[in-house]
Amino acid sequence: MRVNKIALAGNPNTGKSTLFNTLTGLKQHTGNWPGKTVVHAEGSFEHNGEQYVLVDLPGTYSLFSNSADEEVARDYIIFDQPDATIVVLDATSLERNLNLALQVLEMTNKVIICINLIDEAEKKGIRIDDKKLARELGVPVVKISARNKKGIDQLLDTLNQLVHGQIVTTPYRMTYSKEIEEAILKVESKIKGYFDGKYPSRWIALRLLDGDEELILKLQNHKNNRQGEEITNGVPVSVKS
Repeated sequence: MRVNKIALAGNPNTGKSTLFNTLTGLKQHTGNWPGKTVVHAEGSFEHNGEQYVLVDLPGTYSLFSNSADEEVARDYIIFDQPDATIVVLDATSLERNLNLALQVLEMTNKVIICINLIDEAEKKGIRIDDKKLARELGVPVVKISARNKKGIDQLLDTLNQLVHGQIVTTPYRMTYSKEIEEAILKVESKIKGYFDGKYPSRWIALRLLDGDEELILKLQNHKNNRQGEEITNGVPVSVKS
C-alpha cells in the first residue's frame, strides 16, 4: 500500500505540535535530523483506508535558511517533496502567520492552510472567512481547533482529496516590480533546463537573486546523488545484480 508523506509546517506556538499529536497519537517517534541538533518528529496515521506519514517540521517564522530550523524545514519541502504540506496558522494572529504560508506557496502547489485555535479567535470576536481566503490563496483552507478535535475530519477529508488530485490548486504567488520579474524569468529559464523541472524554478530564481549561493550547491548535490542512485557505470541500478 502506498504511504503518503505529509509535512506539517507553521510558526512556533500555533498549536502545530498539538495537531501532530492529535493525528498520530502514540504512533510517533523522535530523533534528530541528519547532521543537525534539530529534533525530528515523525508519526503515522490512517484515514479512509489511506496510510500517511506525518513529519512535524521545526516551528519557524520564515524559510530563508537563516537558522538550522529554517534550513531543515525548507530542505524537506524542496528535496523530499511531500505529497502535501499542511501549514498551521494561529487564528488569533493570522496576518503575522501568513508570511510563512506565502513562502510555502512559492515552493509547492500541494498545500492546505490549516487555521488552528479557531475557538480562541471566536472568543475574541474574530471571524475568519475561510472560503474567501481559499479563493485569494488558491489552496484549501480549513478551520480547526486541534485541542478540541474540532474540524479534524474536514482537514483529513481535504488532505485525502488533495493527495489524490481531486483538488486542483492555483497557489498565490507574489508579483514584484517589472525589473525583478524580468530577472526572475531570465534565471528561471536556465533553472528549468538544468534541473529538468524537478524543483520549483521560480522560487529557486528568487533565492538566487537574493544571494542564496548555498542553495545552488545543495541542488547540485541532490541532482548528482539522484543520478548516482539511478545509474552506476552507465547501467541502471535496478538491473544490476
